[in-house]
Amino acid sequence: MKVTRTQAQLFRRMLQRCFAVKHQKCFVDYKTSHDFRHGEQPAMSKSKETTSIPSRERCPLAKGLESMAPLVRSVEETPDPIPTTITGRIPSWVNGSFLRNGPGKFEFGKDRYTHWFDGMAMMHRFHIRDGDVTYSSRFLRSDSYVRNSEKNRIVVSEFGTVAMPDPCKNIFARFFSRFQIPKATDNASVNFVKYKGDYYVSTETNYMRRVDPQSLETKEKVDWTQYIAVNSATAHPHYGTDGATYNMGNSYGKGGFFYNIIRVPPPDENAAKADSPDFAGAEVICSIPAAEPRKPSYYHSFVMSENYIVFIEQPIKLDLLKFMLYRIQGKSFHKVMTWEPKYDTIFHLVNRHTGKVSEVSYRAAPMFTLHQINAYEDNGFLVMDMCCGDDGDSIGDFTLENLRKGTGEEMDKFYNSLCRNLPRRYVLPLTVDKKTPLDQNLVTLNGFKATATMTKPGEVYMTHEELHDDELLQYGGLEFPQINYEKHNGRPYRYFYSCGFGNVFSDSLLKMDVHTKELKVWRYPGLYPSEPVFVASPQATDEDDGVVMSVIITPRKEKSTFLLVLDAKTFTELGRAEVPVNVPYGTHGVFNEMG
Repeated sequence: MKVTRTQAQLFRRMLQRCFAVKHQKCFVDYKTSHDFRHGEQPAMSKSKETTSIPSRERCPLAKGLESMAPLVRSVEETPDPIPTTITGRIPSWVNGSFLRNGPGKFEFGKDRYTHWFDGMAMMHRFHIRDGDVTYSSRFLRSDSYVRNSEKNRIVVSEFGTVAMPDPCKNIFARFFSRFQIPKATDNASVNFVKYKGDYYVSTETNYMRRVDPQSLETKEKVDWTQYIAVNSATAHPHYGTDGATYNMGNSYGKGGFFYNIIRVPPPDENAAKADSPDFAGAEVICSIPAAEPRKPSYYHSFVMSENYIVFIEQPIKLDLLKFMLYRIQGKSFHKVMTWEPKYDTIFHLVNRHTGKVSEVSYRAAPMFTLHQINAYEDNGFLVMDMCCGDDGDSIGDFTLENLRKGTGEEMDKFYNSLCRNLPRRYVLPLTVDKKTPLDQNLVTLNGFKATATMTKPGEVYMTHEELHDDELLQYGGLEFPQINYEKHNGRPYRYFYSCGFGNVFSDSLLKMDVHTKELKVWRYPGLYPSEPVFVASPQATDEDDGVVMSVIITPRKEKSTFLLVLDAKTFTELGRAEVPVNVPYGTHGVFNEMG
């Protein structure tokens, strides 16, 4: 087809307009009054740690792994509570709802999702009362779910799947639809979170959905951009003892790319409670400029202690130019993320009461982290424990094609290529000043192996301590860490609970003693547990007085799901509630004591 000069000029102007609009609207302008006067410069990693043995190579190679395909297929919802069959005993003092979230539908009509993260959010509820348990589940009625259902095809793009143009349009309309600004999804499939006492389900866009934790009914859609100048927020907020909620979100404007710390105040006890979202008083208390404005870092969560927040700027980079180009080319978002270990990891220390950023630059060797375990202050130091890996490429690997690989050699090859995350401890000295000596270890806490050295004025380089013994390696490392959050988040602690990853999905539950690095393990062949959640007993005196709950699924038998309840102290089974439904492998969950 011959293209005239006028047509070419028109097309060129459309391209220019497309990019201009994306720069203006794809990211929210930076509008806060918190002026950050000094930015970080990207630093090439120079640590000898980068030559150490990668965590993947330290763990034994797997052989003969079974397929996870049955755990990543669409299931039916169970909106009306059904009874479960109890074996053993569930303590009568456990009263509430164990809420879980995760993908539950992976196709609409003939369209199939590409990535595990793309599946439509499905909420699960195990309601526990006086030793009895009922189960129910519902799909989140997000705009994405409703629009896809109405069209019986995928019309909203997700993390790893780009929605194709409407086949009913003519060829020119389909072509030019590539240049339209994609709307963010409200498919909130990652976690349950709380703001001012209300429950929401969340993902990592600017949208959340308020939900009823009893009926799992979908309620209002909440857009962060209507309250504060951010264009996204994590699904892992932290909760202060005063009832305030803290989170992090991005913004982008003429001044560059910023990582913002968000504070939502506790509910006003004197105000009448309305049945609607309440984000009055939400504010950005600190904005941290990206070391590289055009290639900011991806993050999934952050660190919080009693007085500090630490944002970890890791070398998983988002290429903003690729993001715009890939939309035109029909490529998915996960392809714009790259692991670039030539850069250091930067720890930004912020006083969470004043919003002031430390002038000290804390750095470490390249590493990748999704979830932090805990952080606390100790005699002038900030101790941070987190799950870390040496390869940030793994996020994009969790495609449904990979997760559905066959039993044996196919699954072995995929699993053995993945990063293994292991618990590490970093220690930040909080009293660094002009008098601090150079080139000597500043960490003076007794028995700690982590180091922190001021390499030049205003810059501290840290090395970590391995927070485990070699025994952990046989379980494939760990992820999804949980603690006794209410009593010990941001404070000294001893125990955390997590999942061991001897397969692509977790195949064991672990209890770690961070003082002795001793492990307690629950593991049975063919059973795959969810993230564990700790619930303290009413008369608890010890940190681990209570129970640990997890939803157990299996690819070996249809409709063989059960809720597992362990004694948190001994890590032995107390009871289980069996429910005749199929549940896909999920993400995160919480225990709602108000249930």
